Amino acid sequence: MKLFGRTRKKTQYWLARVGRKKRRKNAKAVRARRLRILSWAAMVGFFVILAGLICGVILIAYFSKDLPSPTQLSQRQVPQSTKILARDGRLLYEIYAEERRTLVELKDIPQCLIDATLAAEDADFYKHRGVDFRGIVYSLYRIVFARSLQGGSTISQQLVKNVLLSPERTLVRKAKELILTLEVERRYTKDEILQMYFNEVPYGGQAWGVGAASEMYFGKSVKDITLAQAALLAGLPQSPTLYSPYGAYPENAKARQEYVLNLMVKHGFIKPEEAEEAKKAPLGILPRGNSIKAPHFVMYVKGRLVNDFGEKMVEQGGLRVWTTLDLDLQEIAENEVKYQIDRLAQVNARAGNAGLVAANPENGEILAMVGSRDYFDVEHDGNVNVTLANRQPGSSIKPIMYVTAFKAGYTPATFLSDIYTCWDSPDEKFCPTESDGKYWGPMLLRDALANSRNIPAVKMLQMVGIQNTVDMAHRLGITTLNDVDRYGLSLTLGGGEVKLIDMVQAFSVFAAGGVKHDLIPITKVLDSKGKLIKDYSQSQGKRVLEEKYTYLINDILSDNIARQRLFGARNMLEIGRPAAVKTGTTNDNRDAWCIGYTPQLVAGVWVGNNDNSPMSPTIQGSTGATPIWHHFMRQALEGREVKTWGRPKEIIEVAVDSLSGKLPQEGRQFGKRKEIFIKGTQPTQVDDFHVVVDVCKGKELLATDYHKDHGLAKEKTYITLKEINPSWQPYTNKWMEKHKGYGKPPTEYCPIEEDGKEVDEPIVEIVSPEDKEELQVYGFEVEAKAYSNSTITSVEFYWDDVLVKEITSVPYRVKYALSMNEEGKHEITVKAFDSEGDEGSAAITVILPIKEETVPTPTPEISPTLTPELTPEE
Repeated sequence: MKLFGRTRKKTQYWLARVGRKKRRKNAKAVRARRLRILSWAAMVGFFVILAGLICGVILIAYFSKDLPSPTQLSQRQVPQSTKILARDGRLLYEIYAEERRTLVELKDIPQCLIDATLAAEDADFYKHRGVDFRGIVYSLYRIVFARSLQGGSTISQQLVKNVLLSPERTLVRKAKELILTLEVERRYTKDEILQMYFNEVPYGGQAWGVGAASEMYFGKSVKDITLAQAALLAGLPQSPTLYSPYGAYPENAKARQEYVLNLMVKHGFIKPEEAEEAKKAPLGILPRGNSIKAPHFVMYVKGRLVNDFGEKMVEQGGLRVWTTLDLDLQEIAENEVKYQIDRLAQVNARAGNAGLVAANPENGEILAMVGSRDYFDVEHDGNVNVTLANRQPGSSIKPIMYVTAFKAGYTPATFLSDIYTCWDSPDEKFCPTESDGKYWGPMLLRDALANSRNIPAVKMLQMVGIQNTVDMAHRLGITTLNDVDRYGLSLTLGGGEVKLIDMVQAFSVFAAGGVKHDLIPITKVLDSKGKLIKDYSQSQGKRVLEEKYTYLINDILSDNIARQRLFGARNMLEIGRPAAVKTGTTNDNRDAWCIGYTPQLVAGVWVGNNDNSPMSPTIQGSTGATPIWHHFMRQALEGREVKTWGRPKEIIEVAVDSLSGKLPQEGRQFGKRKEIFIKGTQPTQVDDFHVVVDVCKGKELLATDYHKDHGLAKEKTYITLKEINPSWQPYTNKWMEKHKGYGKPPTEYCPIEEDGKEVDEPIVEIVSPEDKEELQVYGFEVEAKAYSNSTITSVEFYWDDVLVKEITSVPYRVKYALSMNEEGKHEITVKAFDSEGDEGSAAITVILPIKEETVPTPTPEISPTLTPELTPEE
């Protein structure tokens, strides 16, 4: 047993030893395999890195071959000014660069401006090496998904972009920008880069560099500016045109300043209370110099140029910009705006501002633009261009709604009553009123539009639909009115905001017979060497409406007869030639509008206050804006050919009833007039508003034949107005109840009376022959009339006691054919029966000739061959 135990232990020992050797061998194999994999991975990684480095070197070499030297930051060429010219070549404005540059050292720039700039443009400026890779990732995202080369620029990149590179936006330029930025960071210190940035970045207008900007905006050295002013300056470089207090939207400058102050708080440069104090502090912005003509127009043009060519090209590229502006018309417009506002001030009208836009509808060229009474009146926001501002248009929007109605099949003769009417709305009933406080009652569409009545306009909008009207507005050129659910039926009264320039665009489509030419302020742009860069002229417009629809609008808006009821015979809408005009006034007289046109010229005028405060109640579109429009148009068109709109072949003229707009009733002398229609829309129904009936004298009851035959009746006309929408009818019925001559005719008849008492039985009257008449013939006609307070059911005719004929309908007329043997006196009796079962009768005696020989009188009988018969009705 001991021997067996020792043998077993030795066996176990050798097995364990063999296992250990095998495991060590396997471990070595695994390590060797891992080593081979790592070697291969290292080799691949090495070649990938090497390839990347080689590609990087190649790309850097490729993009660097034409790169300018960073030393040009201090040796660059002097930028050239851009000239903006009127259509005849006269200079409107020159955009300078170098002439408004004041170099400053970093030590002279207050810390608050440095902090504000870092907060606004590059908070990590002192931490990175010139490139913000997070910004680059964002920029790549914009390139791929938004197709826009924006974002990701550090202060160093902006410096390179503004000074060393051209302004085009391409991937190649972006790559060059990155390479140059790294080189600039290598060559210059952060402070040097920041100082160059402050001297090279555009701050709007003529100010390049913060030194010139401080002098231009505040009239002081940059070292003396406040925190509030520093925040405003720091916010400008991102988009000087958009944020400049001298630009088209000066309100943006304040909003941007407050945003920068918030960023300074976010990045720990100032405390929240300091930011709030700076927001309330006065900025002290100086009025802009007046070496500029048509300033609002020039700033509008500049904005378009910046959008197309970039800020640097516009400010320094030496462009020659030929605009559409007619300087002579511009001066007329400016003078008329100033004169009218001054005149209104003299009568305490509380109207402080006005704007005007004029254009050629044949090609869309803007000929005049006045954005305010005085561009340089900073105290009253004179530099705000009101032609670009959102304002409620009042009734001036109505033609857009009515042309939508014409397209839907309505006509100038559609009946639209001006009667107090209410509509349900989510909050409360909508019950529009009229500007003169009166409701004119029945009218047709032509008169409703020409006299700018509100109730008919709301009714028409309900019929054509808000969405359809908004779609039409957008088609004509309105860029606002994008929230359809917000407006409701008040849209047609001016419940949505629009821009004056957009309204002129829309009305220019009417003037051009349905062809839309986009309004343009520029015809062409040349570079500094005179080479054409861009041509803005339009060869032809786009038809957005058929001419037949615009013709109806033009005909109504130029109809001085139709609008005389509101404006009078001699009114300011007349300019001595055909002109279509529409005025508008908003609630509380906050806005007064007038937009009118001829085939050659369209002009729109707005009068009001920039702060939206109400004007005097006497100031409306016709009294506030129309005088400016009137005098401008007369002067602008003086000496020019008188043109009007040719009538399209689809337009026809038809006589209609003046009240209903339907075909006139024949043989009646109710009012009628000529009206124009698009073929296929002319009325086919005869007028049913005038209802002529016979009534009893002294009573509003229908006359029976008895009353008519006995002179107890008279003819009377009832006017019954019938709305095209049944939901309006109850209001119209109430109106008719209060106005004499209107309403439905009676449906009940007067009772037949004798001696002041109502008769119970039918009344019969024998018309012919007469009582005791001697008849010389044996064939004659008996005619009778029967009357009853109920319905006559039958009439019986008798010869003596013999029934001759029973008749159940008028006329009650029978032919008697007698035997030659009849002579002497005989009785004719007529009996009438009514629906109540009552009977009435009348009898007469007639005498037949007596023969000479006495012959016994036979029993009266009617000859079978002479049976009485009905005579045909005459």
